[in-house]
Amino acid sequence: MGSAGAEGKMRSRTEEPEVRWWQRGAIYQIYPRSFADSNGDGIGDLRGVTDRLDYLKDGSPDSLGVEAIWLSPFYPSPMADFGYDISDYTGVDPVFGTLNDFDELLAEAHRREIRVVVDWVPNHTSDRHPWFLESREGVDSAKRDWYVWRDARPDGGPPNNWTSSFAAVGSAWTLDEDTGQYYLHSFTSQQPDLNWDNPEVEAAMHDTLRFWLDRGVDGFRMDVINRIAKDPELADNPSSPEPGEPREIHHDQDWPSIHERLRGIRAVLDEYDDRMMVGEVHVYDLGRLVEYIASGDQLHLVHNFVFMYLPWDAAAMRASVDEFEALSGGRAWPAWFLSNHDHSRVVSRFGGGKLGEARARVAAMLLYTLRGTPFIYQGEELGLPDAPIPPDAVVDVDGRDPERAPVPWEPPSRAGPAAGFSTGEPWLPLSPEAERLNAASQSGDSDSLLSLVRRLAWLRRGDQCLQRGEQRSLDAGPGVFAYLRELHGTRMLVLLNFSEQQCRPSTTALPESGLLQASTHRGRDGNPSQLSLSDLVLGPNEGLLLRV
Repeated sequence: MGSAGAEGKMRSRTEEPEVRWWQRGAIYQIYPRSFADSNGDGIGDLRGVTDRLDYLKDGSPDSLGVEAIWLSPFYPSPMADFGYDISDYTGVDPVFGTLNDFDELLAEAHRREIRVVVDWVPNHTSDRHPWFLESREGVDSAKRDWYVWRDARPDGGPPNNWTSSFAAVGSAWTLDEDTGQYYLHSFTSQQPDLNWDNPEVEAAMHDTLRFWLDRGVDGFRMDVINRIAKDPELADNPSSPEPGEPREIHHDQDWPSIHERLRGIRAVLDEYDDRMMVGEVHVYDLGRLVEYIASGDQLHLVHNFVFMYLPWDAAAMRASVDEFEALSGGRAWPAWFLSNHDHSRVVSRFGGGKLGEARARVAAMLLYTLRGTPFIYQGEELGLPDAPIPPDAVVDVDGRDPERAPVPWEPPSRAGPAAGFSTGEPWLPLSPEAERLNAASQSGDSDSLLSLVRRLAWLRRGDQCLQRGEQRSLDAGPGVFAYLRELHGTRMLVLLNFSEQQCRPSTTALPESGLLQASTHRGRDGNPSQLSLSDLVLGPNEGLLLRV
């Protein structure tokens, strides 16, 4: 994908839009199972999250200053997919606590002005959900059509060639011996897909939203939302679909009916004040991705996997950011992320070791200074790498255990082997780097990644230009991604060196000087100082934020 000509003039708007809470600051993803354990059973829980809220935001620059938290599923579940197989959309699994624990977490978060976003899984339920148990009773069941059941092909095989998103699972169809029909599951066989072509299903799922909205949640992260719209004819997919191929060949997801379904969901949220919906959308064409958010009556935000999958390359990053800006035309608000509970951590993906840690500092500056909402996965502010998982400790069907290792809160030498995460044995091994990469140690180190992320977060919170200023990319030479944020005469310049060499940015398109606000390098003076850009040398993997 090419650059979208962002070197030109910034867009002008006749009316200045209000900054919404979900645009102001970072949304911090909590995977409850691995965040903090309050009862010593080795599994994180809701009370553990409540106990750590001051770390996230206590009103001072010593906290992360997050705008909102996003909680991965905590609902009753057999845990075939660790909570993404839900057996009750309106409860809390005992391993995580109770509804009272959730209400207390919500109240304590709101007291700190932290919004709460919860995961909503509309594509599938657990095979233990009462709906599916009834659906499975027979072909004449009142809820048979709540799921996707089909007869076998003449040869006895599955109805089509659709495959599970999990390679280890294989076919997306499982034969039910009692009825002789197959049911569809886009993930494990314990996660049957709901049939959104049935209006009763749509209405029932809307009611699950209202249950949590009535309790006061501020929004939803909508799991694989593009999969609730499938080809009703269930036609075969091509044998090897590739990202970017035309929409019509993806018969198992992203069908044109998705947009009306999203409008129906949005109408439910709009029954309440100031709520937000962000979608996990595995669509790899930015033009199609923008369709999910640009109309103003569908998703507010969309997770951009095109951006997340980019290599560590300044030109690729710039081209993708510029293309999104050009395609959105100011009608869509971006959301940026580089890791989550399903994908390798930044440090490990971008080089590992000291190189990965240096790049993680640049990545943090990128996320907090781009126009759009940063999504930060727990532990990324500590520079955690993927944890090595011994074969006898592997539990996930799709190899995602390394990025789900528990958060180390204190040095193991002081707090014990679980590093303050738990007083018991953690459900997954912690990173061997926990002695160094823990929250307590980094809190006391002004040069740590945690301290840098806190500075960036609070700079953004106090600066309208970083929150909602216009953005345009600048030519600053090979290996450097440079962009300018501007609002009412205030200008902020970001220079990010993606290379392993020192470089002198090209100054043709840059201002003459700037007041240093933050650097990713420990050796750079952290106090505001005026820098001449004509003789500026960026260190390897260094990012600078300047007021110009």
